[in-house]
Amino acid sequence: MPQTNVSVIIPTLNAGTMIDDLLTSLEHQRRVPDEIIVVDSSSDDDTRDLVRRHPEVRLIVIDRKDFNHGGTRDMALRESSGDFVLFLTQDALPESDQYIDAVLAPFKQERVALVYGRQIPRADARPAETLVREFTYGPSSFTITPQDVRRLGINAFRASDVCAAYRRTAYLEVGGFENPVLTNEDMFIAARLLHAGWHVVYEAQAAVIHSHNFTWRQQYKRNYLQGVEMEKHRDILGSAPITGEGFAMVGHTMKGLLAQGRIIDMGSFFIDCVFRYVGNRKGKIDAKRAARRA
Repeated sequence: MPQTNVSVIIPTLNAGTMIDDLLTSLEHQRRVPDEIIVVDSSSDDDTRDLVRRHPEVRLIVIDRKDFNHGGTRDMALRESSGDFVLFLTQDALPESDQYIDAVLAPFKQERVALVYGRQIPRADARPAETLVREFTYGPSSFTITPQDVRRLGINAFRASDVCAAYRRTAYLEVGGFENPVLTNEDMFIAARLLHAGWHVVYEAQAAVIHSHNFTWRQQYKRNYLQGVEMEKHRDILGSAPITGEGFAMVGHTMKGLLAQGRIIDMGSFFIDCVFRYVGNRKGKIDAKRAARRA
């Protein structure tokens, strides 16, 4: 791949406990980014002060009410200059100093438009969360092509802006992220790219440390928003159901917890899955009702 410019974009909100470590990690990558942009949603902690300790980092401050997952990222990308634009969330820490090298490597193939990386659970991740991450982000890399969409259905569009990189020309060709969008902007643009003939790569060597210990209420809200947006974007995603993949993940996690003798965790994870399912279903139902009233 010829010499190119690389931009990194990080949306933040009250990231004071983690942003300094993330920026330091990026500044010590073997392939140092040419540009780092932090888009802060008017944090009320010391996030902006910590960012300003890194003089090479560009800070853009927006009103909190103006943030949305697609529109804010799209604005930042269009403000950037990189031929390849990398997105990270504030709580995703590159596992090594070779993260940027690894996430860029698949772009040597000229039809690759999007590369997303592996998420390795934090040391404090609950046992179920660790198993879910291991199921979703395994150790083997793979490429999704347009020909794979019919076979894989909605699973072909799995991608995550927790740690992802985009070829600028491909991104602009398909119009960029949905705006506004509450969540899953990464899935929707992956679908658009594949429909346009581009390829999407999961690169397991591009790893970050990232996981969540969500409460049941947080899982419900998260999956409610996913249900809303996925219903609104059926024209992009097609009619393939997501339940098959969900059942496979549940089976993998339950078996892992049983093998570890974690019976209480099995019960807790079952309830967690109920909140996920109910939230997703309620989101879809509400989105359908809203569409009928429109």
